[in-house]
Amino acid sequence: MLHVFTRDRVWTIVAIGFLTLGAWGYIALLAFEMGSSAGPLMAAMPRSFGWGLTDFLFMFAMWTVMMIAMMLPSAVPMILLFEKVGQRRASHNRSAVAPSVFMVGYLVVWVVFSLAATLLNGLFHGSGLLTSVMGRATPLVAGGLLIAAGFFQWTPLKHACLEHCRSPIGFLMAYWQDGHAGALRMGVHHGMYCVGCCWLLMALLFVLGVMNVAWIAVLAAFVLLEKIVPQGVILSRVTGVFLVLWGGIVLMAGF
Repeated sequence: MLHVFTRDRVWTIVAIGFLTLGAWGYIALLAFEMGSSAGPLMAAMPRSFGWGLTDFLFMFAMWTVMMIAMMLPSAVPMILLFEKVGQRRASHNRSAVAPSVFMVGYLVVWVVFSLAATLLNGLFHGSGLLTSVMGRATPLVAGGLLIAAGFFQWTPLKHACLEHCRSPIGFLMAYWQDGHAGALRMGVHHGMYCVGCCWLLMALLFVLGVMNVAWIAVLAAFVLLEKIVPQGVILSRVTGVFLVLWGGIVLMAGF
């Protein structure tokens, strides 16, 4: 039984790597096609706010892939710890569930978030608040988002959610549930904490362009650092001050 769960760890790492690299590859390809204004992905991109079902599904898929690329790596410590706990339970003849079930629950939450982001993307674009369907927001919107995200970095909600994300063992001890349904619920629960911690940071994609690859990478790296560095809370607060100042500058430049 121990060998089975060691193999599960390998497959878990392979699955995470496949999903992450595939998502980043899609982002890079779409960004390249946007730069060249040609390619099959560009042909499918919505051109106006009057989206049909195909247009909406394209944007929804794009947001979902972005969230997988940005957020799945930051969940790796939690997913691997879940697998390790399962391995130990199996060695004591207790029920255990493959970590892929937990990961699915986690990703389901970000799929729901992607749906909300797609609707917001359409609203901003239709209201003329974006330079293009995947472009950057107007100074008023960009500045407002930056300031809101900066203040949020100091709120109790932000830090409560961040602490759950920074302490995988604490989360598993507090919320462990047996069985496949339990693992799925745990993944959803952890995903909700992750969204609570990062939703305004993800909204900052509108600031420099929804498909600005460098900006996507910066935000993804920051989310990961917040969760793993020893002084993540301090990093969060210092970044909050920076975002407020940046937002103020953007607002003043827009008037």
